[in-house]
Amino acid sequence: MRLLKSVTLLGMVAGFGVSALADNPISAYHYLADPGAAADDTYFYVITDSDDPAVANANGYDIKALYGFRTKDMKNWTDFGIIYDARKVDGIGDIWASGIAVNPNDHRLYIVFPDGGGGGIGLIGADSIAGPWTNPVSGNKKLINNWGGGLADCDGIGWCFDPAIFFDDDGTGYFTFGGGESNSRPAANNNNNIFNIYKFNKDMKGFDVSSKTQLKIGGPKAMEASYIHKYKGNYYLSYSTADLRIAYGMSKNPMGPYEYKGIFMGNPNIGGQNINANNNNHHGIAEFKGHWYVAYHDRRIANGYDGLEKIPADDGKANPVPAFHRSVSVDEFTYNVDGTMKELTFTKEGPKQIENFDPYDWYPALTSSKQKGIRSRSNWAPGKVAEHLLLPLSTKESWIRVSGVDFGTAATGFTVQAASTADGNKIEIHTGSATGTLAGTCTLKNTGNKNSFADNSCEVTGLKGIVEQLFLVFKGDKDSTMAIKAWGFEGSGTTPPTPQVPYDSVAVKLPAKIEAEKYDIPGTGRGGDVDSYSDNDSENQGDAKFREDLGVDIVEGGTGMAIGYTASGEWLEYTVEVPEDGDYAIKASASTGMENGASFCFLADGKAIGDTINVPQTGDDWSVYKEFDGGVAKLTKGTHVIRLVVTGDNVNVDWFSLGDVSEVGIKNGVRLAASGSKVYRVYNVGGKLLGTVDMKGKKAGAALMDAGFTKGVYMLKSIDSRKTFMTSVTR
Repeated sequence: MRLLKSVTLLGMVAGFGVSALADNPISAYHYLADPGAAADDTYFYVITDSDDPAVANANGYDIKALYGFRTKDMKNWTDFGIIYDARKVDGIGDIWASGIAVNPNDHRLYIVFPDGGGGGIGLIGADSIAGPWTNPVSGNKKLINNWGGGLADCDGIGWCFDPAIFFDDDGTGYFTFGGGESNSRPAANNNNNIFNIYKFNKDMKGFDVSSKTQLKIGGPKAMEASYIHKYKGNYYLSYSTADLRIAYGMSKNPMGPYEYKGIFMGNPNIGGQNINANNNNHHGIAEFKGHWYVAYHDRRIANGYDGLEKIPADDGKANPVPAFHRSVSVDEFTYNVDGTMKELTFTKEGPKQIENFDPYDWYPALTSSKQKGIRSRSNWAPGKVAEHLLLPLSTKESWIRVSGVDFGTAATGFTVQAASTADGNKIEIHTGSATGTLAGTCTLKNTGNKNSFADNSCEVTGLKGIVEQLFLVFKGDKDSTMAIKAWGFEGSGTTPPTPQVPYDSVAVKLPAKIEAEKYDIPGTGRGGDVDSYSDNDSENQGDAKFREDLGVDIVEGGTGMAIGYTASGEWLEYTVEVPEDGDYAIKASASTGMENGASFCFLADGKAIGDTINVPQTGDDWSVYKEFDGGVAKLTKGTHVIRLVVTGDNVNVDWFSLGDVSEVGIKNGVRLAASGSKVYRVYNVGGKLLGTVDMKGKKAGAALMDAGFTKGVYMLKSIDSRKTFMTSVTR
């Protein structure tokens, strides 16, 4: 994160030149389809599904996952890869065309998605386009389901799919869906009745079933893809027609009735040449920073239109069937004075860049305005943000381009986080073109495999002011020996990183008893002085509902909350104020359900203090906390950073103290009411639900044995979800 530097109007104009290479589609290394669009004050978002699994000679769709993109400037897009994967979510088949919107009430993103080709409609929400995405509906149900299990059925609609979501200015939310036709829900010229609309509850845990409205509209025969947006007090219902165009109507009420107005999009073509294999059409519309944009799919890549590289299909064969290998593009559109929509002009160039690109942030590797000779990979799991990697085909012309880059006074360095399985792999930074002026070269460290990453830095020269086209060019003797995770520049334009700060903004004065969950607030930017913790995954998997935006696992237990789900090598830091030189006794409260191996220690400003605290099994589960001595810390007067380091897996830490705290209470202590639940769900260490157990006053291990569970480690979660802990059966 950095503060944006001011840019003169002259400089801004200089950065928005016309690119020599066409910018549509937004990704030239995926087969993507069925986009939805949304925007907030910072980003324009596009979600797509993917035709990537389809083989070259496909004669049908094979669609399994949703991908997420965002942009600040409508030219450079960050690809977050798979954000939701039906193959790894129970109860969902294929996942097709979906809708996305930003809720003005809670500022979260919401997606409505179809369960396969007509099985129903689901809802998921997240704080970021990257996820993790979770179902907010009560009982984890779908919204609509053809075969039961949803809050309502498909109401006789022929194709129960293609949902869209819309939030009005007052925060009221709606969703639509539908397609095809049936005896009760006809689709015909001037007589279309294949879409439904419902109103969401404000808490987004469901919807008002009684709000059901059948969206009847005239115009050409409808096929699918209902979509609602609003402009200057008018509501617009747009849809895909049976003759493969996008038509629309207008209303003064989001639930209609809608009066047909005309065709908004023809079947995608440029200069009279169809770029969509004369096939199906789909769209997503959103306003961003005073401009209106539509995302849509075409078949540019599979057709090799305008010299685009034809990507091989999933089976590696070239020239895949265009109908089932689509691409996603974006263009700007405008309205007539009377509020009707001007028909869209499809372009090669895509939208104009609306602000300069800031190179001094830290970007996911697939942030670019154009790409060639690359592929990508997502590692997605439920409840996680996917790791999405750029994979260069380095023996070919392989690069990504960034447009309209504002380097300010000058850049001095470039850093890239990458894995490499070969010596000599490198990234060259060029301006103007992939073979233009060389600004620097970064040779990548050989990390041994594509799952181990290292930071690689190099000096750059000549990067100042506005660089209209910046290329990161990948060079190597063999394809697929690099995996690029992230990159960024340093220089005189860089805003210095902000350091971590104490939890309560003021260092804890010793002697003190410190709750482990009150670790320092992380800083911003890159470098060791901004990180206040290191956790092996990015999500807080605890049940305490505390500091959920950070990655430390905080659980209920001990005096209220504790650090849990720990692994060797993880650490947390705390800023303390030492009043005078001296010896400060270390004590800590901890628990473990494991027989041996759990341990932790402390460092002060990077140097070991006291003794390693070895924690033997404190009980049959992690709910029993005991106090342990940690030796003596020799500390000097002044401010110090204390680091708690986990040296042995599976230890929960409630609090620790430095100095004589017999007269000192818990620093910033939090007390939570104990859960009264006695029935727990039982999971294995992989998260699979195995059954339930009733404690009935017994210790967890004994209760599990009595219930027939065999030797092993289990996770128990109370039925009311207020308590989660690990335990083991030893015989």
